[in-house]
Amino acid sequence: FSFETLHEPQYTRTPQHTKGAVSLENVHPFQREMWGIQWTFAHNGEVPKFSPKNPQESCETTEFPTLGPCSDAIYHPIGDTDSEAVFCAMLNALRAEFTTLPTLPVLYEAIQKLSCEIVKGHERETIFNFLLGCGQFNMFAFSWPGSREGSKVWNGLHYLVRYPPFTRAKLKDVDYAVDFNETNDENDRVAVIATKPLTHGENWKEMERGQLLMFDKGLPYSRPYECADIERCGRGLSSRAIPRTEICPYQYQSNIPRLLKQSVCTALGKEEDCPGIWAERAVDLGCGSGLSGAQFRHRVGNLTGVDLNPEMAKEARDRGCYDRIVVGDAECILHKEGDAGTTEYDFVFACDLFAYIGDLRPMFRTVRKSLESRGGTFAFSAEIWKEEDGDTEFVLQSCARFAHTRRYIRSLVEEFGFETLSLSESAILRKHDGKDIVGALTVLSLPPSLRHVIMI
Repeated sequence: FSFETLHEPQYTRTPQHTKGAVSLENVHPFQREMWGIQWTFAHNGEVPKFSPKNPQESCETTEFPTLGPCSDAIYHPIGDTDSEAVFCAMLNALRAEFTTLPTLPVLYEAIQKLSCEIVKGHERETIFNFLLGCGQFNMFAFSWPGSREGSKVWNGLHYLVRYPPFTRAKLKDVDYAVDFNETNDENDRVAVIATKPLTHGENWKEMERGQLLMFDKGLPYSRPYECADIERCGRGLSSRAIPRTEICPYQYQSNIPRLLKQSVCTALGKEEDCPGIWAERAVDLGCGSGLSGAQFRHRVGNLTGVDLNPEMAKEARDRGCYDRIVVGDAECILHKEGDAGTTEYDFVFACDLFAYIGDLRPMFRTVRKSLESRGGTFAFSAEIWKEEDGDTEFVLQSCARFAHTRRYIRSLVEEFGFETLSLSESAILRKHDGKDIVGALTVLSLPPSLRHVIMI
C-alpha cells in the first residue's frame, strides 16, 4: 500500500489484503467507529498471533487473543484476514483503557505498547506494517519489516516528505514524471508512505524495525513532547460522544536538555551560570524544536542544528538559537561539507536521539572523525537496559524506544579510543506509564591526539 498526507486532507490508495480469501469484506482499508471518531486501518504483512492455526478455519470459529486491559471484545472482524483481526483487537484494547479521549502523546504511547505486544513472542515470523488513521488530522505508521518464508521480497515501510520548494519526480515502475510545483503551493506538505520507494531521485527513508511515527500536516513525529505540541495546537482527537482529557502544560517537557547541560558543566569543571565559550563550533544532532540548542547557545561560538523533520527544523530556526539549520539525517552533517565548508567540530551533542537508534557504532565512528582534527566534546543521553544477558547490545522496549546495555556502551568507548570522565546512571529522563525512566549521563574524553568526547 501507499499513503499520502496533504496539508489538510488525508488519502489512502492502492490497498491490498494480506492473509484471507479474495472477497469484498477482506479489502483494505478497514473502518470502525469508536468514541464518535472514524478509525481506518491498512496493513501489509503476516501476524501469526492473529492468523487461524487451521487455514480452513473461519473467522466465526476463531478465538483471537486480547490485547492490553481488554477482557470483553466489542469489535469483531467481518472478513477472515489477520489484518482486520489485529485492527479489532487494537480498538478493543484502546476502548478498555480509556474512558475519556486520550491526548496525542498518551495515544502515541498506547499504540506503541500495543504494537510491541502484537509482535512479542513471534518476532522472527511477524511482518507488521500498518497505517492507522484516527479522526480528521492524525495518522500513525508502524513498521516491523521482514520477508515471507521462501521469499526474497522485503516487506517494510518507506516514507518521503515533500515540502517547498517542490521538484520533479519520476516514477520507478512506469515512464511517467510529475512536476510537484504545478500540483502544490507553498503551504503544502506531502507525506508518502509505501512498502517500496516509488520514485527516482527523492530522499526515501526506510522506517526502523519497531518504529512508530505520527503524521500531522504531512510531517512525521516520534517523540511524546512533539505529539503534545500538536495537541496544544488543537489538532488532537475531537468527539461529541465522550469528554476529552486536557493536557498538562508541563507533563511532556523534556528534562534531557537541562540534564545534558548540567552534566557537561560538571565534566568540564565549569560553573553552570558562569559566562564564557566552551567550544568554537558545535552541532546539535536531532535538534527537534531547538530546546537543546537553547541550553547551549551561550556556551558555543557557532551552533548548527540538524533534524529530519522540516517542521521541527523550522521551529528550531524560529527559536533563534542556531547559526545554521540543516534538514537531514543526524550523520549527514558530520559526513558531508556544509555551508561552512567543513565537518570539523569541537562539540557534538544529541538529546534523546539514541532512543531511536539501535546500533550506535556508525554514530560513534562518525562523531570521532568529526572531532579528531579540532579535538572536542560529545554529549548524549541513553536509556539503559539493565538485564545484560549473553551478547545483548541493545533492545527495542515495549514503548518502541531502544535501550542499550552498559557493556555495549563501554565496548564502544574502548573500541573508538575514548576515556570516561564521568558516568551517571540515575538521571530521570522521562516518564512512561506513570513511571520514571532512568538513563545514563556519561562524559568521555579522547587522548591528547584525539581530544575530548562527551557521552550523555
